[in-house]
Amino acid sequence: MMLPRVYLVGLIVMALAAGMLGRLWYLQIVDKDFLQDQGDARTIRMERINAHRGIIQDRSGKPLAVSTPVLSLWANPSEVLGDDPTREAAQDLSALTDYLEVDPETFEQKLKGNLSRNFVYLRRHLPPSEARSILELGIRGVYAEREYHRFYPAGEVAAHVVGFTDIDDVGQEGLELSFDKWLAGKPGKKKVLKNLYGEIVRDVKPVAEAQPGKSLSLTIDLRLQYLAYRELKSAVQHFKAKSGSVVVLDVETGHVLAMVNQPSYNPNNRVDLDLAAVRNRALTDVFEPGSTVKPFTVGVALQSGRYTPESTIDTSPGFVRVGNFTIRDPRNRGVLKLDEIIAHSSQVGISRLALDLNEYEVWGMFEKLGFGRDVGSGFPGESTGYLPNHRRWKDIDRATFAYGYGLTVTPVQLASAYLSIASGGIKRDISLIDGVPVQESRIFSSEIAAQLKTMLATVVTDGTATRAAIHGYEVAGKTGTVRKIGEDGYQDTQHLAFFAGMAPVDKPRLVGVVLINEPQKDQSGGGTIAAPVFSRVIQNALRILNVPPKFQEAV
Repeated sequence: MMLPRVYLVGLIVMALAAGMLGRLWYLQIVDKDFLQDQGDARTIRMERINAHRGIIQDRSGKPLAVSTPVLSLWANPSEVLGDDPTREAAQDLSALTDYLEVDPETFEQKLKGNLSRNFVYLRRHLPPSEARSILELGIRGVYAEREYHRFYPAGEVAAHVVGFTDIDDVGQEGLELSFDKWLAGKPGKKKVLKNLYGEIVRDVKPVAEAQPGKSLSLTIDLRLQYLAYRELKSAVQHFKAKSGSVVVLDVETGHVLAMVNQPSYNPNNRVDLDLAAVRNRALTDVFEPGSTVKPFTVGVALQSGRYTPESTIDTSPGFVRVGNFTIRDPRNRGVLKLDEIIAHSSQVGISRLALDLNEYEVWGMFEKLGFGRDVGSGFPGESTGYLPNHRRWKDIDRATFAYGYGLTVTPVQLASAYLSIASGGIKRDISLIDGVPVQESRIFSSEIAAQLKTMLATVVTDGTATRAAIHGYEVAGKTGTVRKIGEDGYQDTQHLAFFAGMAPVDKPRLVGVVLINEPQKDQSGGGTIAAPVFSRVIQNALRILNVPPKFQEAV
């Protein structure tokens, strides 16, 4: 007997339902893990969490480099192009090209050329508000990634010291490059759930937290940095010079309080950047120091025990023949004491003194001062300069070496050498990073250092550097004017003018070096060009640091 048709249909439906329930049970219980893994593989993604870079700050905690959050727009080319020919899709693409200010056809061709990729940057480092205004248009395939943008509050004033990073936040110049690993931090990771269109629906869980970069405290005093920068820029512009540098050191610590150069650049806007303006000339450029090393030659004479500050040298008749060469003074100054040789920068006097000294002792003094090796700042591209070491010294080499020709130094090396006099004969390491232990070594006695300071003070009171004087303070220092070397030897029209000095004389707090390269004025000497810059910088620096004057104004 056959079942009614209705019962037969019912049985079939019940069998199908049982089969479906069985299949669902199998998928939910037996095959659950497999299906979950397959679903996760299609929707769960690992996203990078960018870490912000550490702050660079001056000795007082004022920021010199900070990282600010920004958004970078990116696109999935296949999603942007898609298969949707609707007017709405075309309008979205048109709105995107309008924002990017690119030709629609060119943009479309570039997207088609990157169809194999699912990530292409559209714009980097946009302000969040601007990026969100684009995202709110709802353009298919366009997303945003959170990044960090480096900003430099001091701008060009501290650019040569701090340096800058590239668009990927990697150090490229200055301390940003030297301490890149210290500052960079470590990015994190997180799992996110994405929909069919690649949009993040929700964060699933963090996998590794982002570790921000460590901060870096410098020895730079931003107040003195601004001051030195202003005075140097004014002098370079006034004298129409090619370039210039100023270095200010703390005598007690060896810390660099200010280091500025001209020309400079704005690290916040590097469009049309002149690469010649990027290098830190105070640490990378070398020059013959000229008369600024004469005090160290005199120091060797004093150390020999055969000379005292009262010892005299006959410079008559105003020139001296050394081999086939003639060394001249501007005029015949007759018999000069050692301090007068320094005060009047007598080439004849220092040459005759050098020819009476052991040349290897003079070389040894220059080597102890740090000439011919870097100062240990860790700065990228720092130059060591050049310190010749002849097996046999010709007399002319002995003479010219003693007054600063035939060797090269950087402005920082020269400042470091003068710090050895200011500190009472102690050589201290130079540092740009706060908290770094200072290494010290004695290179001449405190008595000789005091004698050299007294001699250098006469340069300012009675010699070639009267314009380096500072009202209320005793200043000691030495001028230098060096002819530059060209294709045909030393040039009469191209000079370097510099001044190296310290203040106050009785207990020096600051050492400063000023270098002006190729001033375009009739007067090109260090006493008329570099010394006034030193005076203005150090005078204001002493007041900022609350160093009391020795001489009070009469009431």
